[in-house]
Amino acid sequence: MSESEEAHRERTRRHKAVVDAKIAAATRDKGLLLVLTGNGKGKSSSAFGMVARTLGYGRRAAVFQFIKGTENVGERAFFSTHPDVIWEKCGEGFTWETQDRARDIAAARAGWEKARAALSDPSISLVVLDELTYPITYRYLAVGEIMAAIEARPPMQHVVITGRAADDALIAAADTVSAIRDVKHAFRDGVRAQEGIDR
Repeated sequence: MSESEEAHRERTRRHKAVVDAKIAAATRDKGLLLVLTGNGKGKSSSAFGMVARTLGYGRRAAVFQFIKGTENVGERAFFSTHPDVIWEKCGEGFTWETQDRARDIAAARAGWEKARAALSDPSISLVVLDELTYPITYRYLAVGEIMAAIEARPPMQHVVITGRAADDALIAAADTVSAIRDVKHAFRDGVRAQEGIDR
């Protein structure tokens, strides 16, 4: 049985009152730490959407890609030429590509030093640490060192960390955590990565 127009108006009126009260109660501004984790597709894509939003407000962003270092990806082609974006490749691809732990550690370390500089720059509104969870999981970088830099950043700077299996310390410190679930993926059905969708 469908809802009557009067019942619909009353239900949506009550819902609006609840939402409006929550909006009115949110009065603080602060730099946020967001963690996008889980096995599903879309973590980096979500972060790059926030880069676009940041640029839309005339602010600066910095992106540090810790794994997808050698891949040709559309977002890098688009954003890396923007004057208000710093875009750094901090890796040479997935670890099974290099098969050289010392080399992977050195690449992660060099990338982290650049990221740490961005985390201390108040002119950068958004820092994306793309797939940073992997160097932490593989113990290429120490989570304590990363957290210290994030906690010492300028007060209104936002940070987004992406990657599977986010460390508990990142999750505990984050203001917002999204765990993206993998339900189905075309790759498992033999479809290669598609330009504009996967890369």
